[in-house]
Amino acid sequence: MAASAVGGNHLHTTWKHIVIIVTTLLLLSAPSVCAQCRILRCNSDFVAATLEIGVIGGGGKNGANAVYCSALRSYALCTQRTARACRGDLAYHSAVQGIEDLLIQHRCPQTGPTAQPRPLPQAPLSGDGCFYEKRFMQREGRAPEYLHCGVFGDPHIRTFNEEFQTCAVQGAWPLIDNQYLYIQATSTPTRGSSSTTILTKITVILKNWRECAELQIYQAELDNVPPAFVDGSVTGGDRRGHQSLRVHSHDPGRHAEIWATHIGTTIVVRQVDQSLSLSVRSPRAIVESYTPEQDLQLCVWGCPVSQRMETSYAHPSTPAYTHCSSLLPVRDVYFQACLFDLQVTGDLNSSASAVAALEDARAMISDPDRVHLLTDRAGNNPPSLLVALAFSILVETLRCIFLGPV
Repeated sequence: MAASAVGGNHLHTTWKHIVIIVTTLLLLSAPSVCAQCRILRCNSDFVAATLEIGVIGGGGKNGANAVYCSALRSYALCTQRTARACRGDLAYHSAVQGIEDLLIQHRCPQTGPTAQPRPLPQAPLSGDGCFYEKRFMQREGRAPEYLHCGVFGDPHIRTFNEEFQTCAVQGAWPLIDNQYLYIQATSTPTRGSSSTTILTKITVILKNWRECAELQIYQAELDNVPPAFVDGSVTGGDRRGHQSLRVHSHDPGRHAEIWATHIGTTIVVRQVDQSLSLSVRSPRAIVESYTPEQDLQLCVWGCPVSQRMETSYAHPSTPAYTHCSSLLPVRDVYFQACLFDLQVTGDLNSSASAVAALEDARAMISDPDRVHLLTDRAGNNPPSLLVALAFSILVETLRCIFLGPV
């Protein structure tokens, strides 16, 4: 899903360049006192991961060997992250050489899944622990800030950062990838066209979280939007009579709504005409709970620049303009998406995806002034997540200067 931001690209690009430059300078200028060789932590994480399969030297069975290879790849990744701080450290260089030998010995692919980090010991949750909003209110004294992402039509994407793009990517791409949630969308070319694509498959993985929810998967494909998870259940995370996960549908086969109360998130999957669409409402803290490795998220960062398409404009006298105006009176990004899809496909039914996406946005965005993302605002807002990242690096750098490494 890739697209050119509608209007105001120069200011948006300038902001991104400024933030990237500042972030890079902060990283390069961070004092060396912050660098600390963490090879012992890498070693202990590897030992802990391999103990779970019962053999530190790897398992003989295929399943055990796959787990062992995942642990080795995680070990290698950990050493790479601490390489600069561990120059000259004998234990570090011994570990690097040992990992290479073990990868070859056990015929482990260089790429593949990695072992999950060890969870820190946590106290049992209180009665409202599986209600994100209540938990947040008790801790912060206010309601959480919710963000919205919508993917629909050609496809078009409205990111959590209020950017709007039209995308041309094909294949499977992650829309959301954080500590609690993973959503992947697959797009394929439309019939008779190699440049326009539609969503044909959506996969949602709700990750295990403490006592509230075990891992659950939802999958929808074109002409099959099931009202249940892949295992046939419609609820999950039963605790004290409350279900943290629930799937609901008012049009089985074409619509499904997933509620994940333990992370305060709502996900709507629907089929509109001959394509799927996705709408997500999630708290900012959940959206931003990702690691540097989870850097490909179209709902967060938008589409790769090389895959963005220019949104076309139509003269007010054209049938496409007249049709979209009758459905979407406000000249916002949904109106522009309607024009684009109608001009590309020539099918009046294609306009329905923009109308449905707008209705989802109305239901998920509490501030009416933010629902209609106007074309002169889309993509012009400073990228808040990038700014937050730069600010956090600045804070960490100053902490290291005055307090030294932790």
